[in-house]
Amino acid sequence: MFLSLLAFSPAIFAQGSYDPHALFAPGFYSDKAQSFRSSNGSPAATYWQNRADYSLSARLDTVNNVLVGGEMIDYTNNSPDSLYSLWLQLDQNTYRADARSNQYTEPAPTEFTNGYVLERVAIVTAAGGRVLRSLDADYIVTDTRMQIRLKRALAPRGGHIQIDLHYHYTIPGAFGNRTDFTPTRNGKIFEIAQWYPRMCVYDGLEGWNTLPFLGSGEFYCEYGDIDYTVIVPKDMIVAGAGELQNPEEVLTKKEIGRLAQARVSDQTIIIRDTNDIGTLQPSNITSPPGMLTWHFKMVNTRDVAFGASRAYIWDAARVNLPGGKRSLAMSVYPVESAGDNAWNRATEYLKKSIEYFSAQWYVYPYPVAINEAGIAGGMEYPGIVFDGMNDKGKDLYWITAHEIGHDWFPMVVGSDERRYAFMDEGFNTFIDIYAADAFNKGEYSPKRDSEYAEGGGNPVDEIIPWLKDTLSPVIMTRADEVPEKYRHPIEYFKPALGLVLLREVILGKDRFDYAFRQYIREWAFRHPTPVDFFRTMDNQAGEDLSWFWREWYYHNWTLDLAVKGVSYVDNDPKKGVEITILNLDKMAMPVTVELEWKDGRQQRIQLPVETWLQSGTHVLHLPGGQALAGVTLDPDHVLPDANRKNNVWKNGDIR
Repeated sequence: MFLSLLAFSPAIFAQGSYDPHALFAPGFYSDKAQSFRSSNGSPAATYWQNRADYSLSARLDTVNNVLVGGEMIDYTNNSPDSLYSLWLQLDQNTYRADARSNQYTEPAPTEFTNGYVLERVAIVTAAGGRVLRSLDADYIVTDTRMQIRLKRALAPRGGHIQIDLHYHYTIPGAFGNRTDFTPTRNGKIFEIAQWYPRMCVYDGLEGWNTLPFLGSGEFYCEYGDIDYTVIVPKDMIVAGAGELQNPEEVLTKKEIGRLAQARVSDQTIIIRDTNDIGTLQPSNITSPPGMLTWHFKMVNTRDVAFGASRAYIWDAARVNLPGGKRSLAMSVYPVESAGDNAWNRATEYLKKSIEYFSAQWYVYPYPVAINEAGIAGGMEYPGIVFDGMNDKGKDLYWITAHEIGHDWFPMVVGSDERRYAFMDEGFNTFIDIYAADAFNKGEYSPKRDSEYAEGGGNPVDEIIPWLKDTLSPVIMTRADEVPEKYRHPIEYFKPALGLVLLREVILGKDRFDYAFRQYIREWAFRHPTPVDFFRTMDNQAGEDLSWFWREWYYHNWTLDLAVKGVSYVDNDPKKGVEITILNLDKMAMPVTVELEWKDGRQQRIQLPVETWLQSGTHVLHLPGGQALAGVTLDPDHVLPDANRKNNVWKNGDIR
């Protein structure tokens, strides 16, 4: 006969909503592995991906704020399909008065441009670097997309085509959000992104990915090499993604010498100071009178962006990478941003972030990284980030680390941001947390990504209101479907917290890190889906995590674990102890049970997630010995338990 020593009223323990058959249901991976995607989450030997190489030119009219562009795209169809048309992204059209995005945002925009003004779209036949024929293309423009209808289908498995485009557009002001211009004391700053028509991705899952650019969902781009030039007035600096090809034509000897010094220095070296602003006079000018042509190349990238201004202070330092490799971190910013607690440390922040991410996850692949100050206020492109010119201290460090972290997700691991925002924002927020811990002995640690963390609350507690909110979208929601109220908690905070739970609670750091690194390696410069990530983590960690993907990514289920009571066999602790633990809600997690014995000794027992495989009730049987003084579930508060009041049983509750 057992004496049930309940710590709580029975009404509290009315049957909960936990259903193991729903959580652990088979068939999570309902689709079979495709011939080009392996069941273990890696690209199969037959995996294919199309390629887009670009030759670009831009000329900035800094008086009228206009960009005049030319573009040659060399597109390779590696798919097994004949392509009868091609689709391109025209992001600048989102600023038109008739853009579909105007009906998407609230409040509706009140400032507009004319978007792309296309002067020429042609299909080119070339050989040996010479154009043999150029024919006007048959194309239509639909909002932020352009379809080119081919007279002859582009052949599968290696078919090539070249597209010649000429265009211009008015650069949006502050309303550009991601790309813009703004005045400063010493001249305008131009942040130029999404500035050229880009190929849409054609893949084996969706075919052509033609979701319109609405502003919230970001990008999905093909990889290739990009060679580009930027023509600007001769007193301006261009901070371009990739590597500058003609420094002797656009820089002074003093600047070239300082750059050489920076390449071998762990301390930040000033390349161009306040005294140099407006006085740049290279000795060899081959561009039109009063203008300079800056020439950049970037290899195996999905995009390029650049900043341009006469107002820039410019500094740089060496980045030390694993295996003896090196890169160069640079910052450009106006005098308004300078200061020992401000942008004077921007290159330090950039350098240390890249070094940490490279050592921990995957080596930074580009020769240069740039931190550019403007009003975009936190935007990322391969090899360059646009951060807030008024940011200081921890805010500048955090935004720098976060934005350059995007070079891993999604610039290296090329996920579809327009569909799955968590694969870049959530993953990147996750790696930020540990970068902040490592930086300068934790100077800006802990990194908190909840908007409600100012009071120093526990992140797993802060997610609970969002899980309980019946209007909260799930992580797997398409990016543009997530209302602004929920964008940060659902795209950034919850997926990052999920990875923390995987690393620190479910798998452990060693198993998680091995699997996560393998995911990055396998999908570097490729196009993974969420299922590829899920399968990789399952296989590399050696766990069926489908229950976790289901509850955390596909649902907003909540967790409520409780100690129902303690009883002794025949009312005698020496004969044995039985602790009844309940799972009252839909989520399940492994849990730590902390026991406090009557003699003051403490003991911890780890219950795996299989505890809940058949039922929401578990009886923990312990050998006899002495009476218990207390039982606590999740004593370190690492689980997102929605009701911690029922996690504790004390001996004083005995009746």
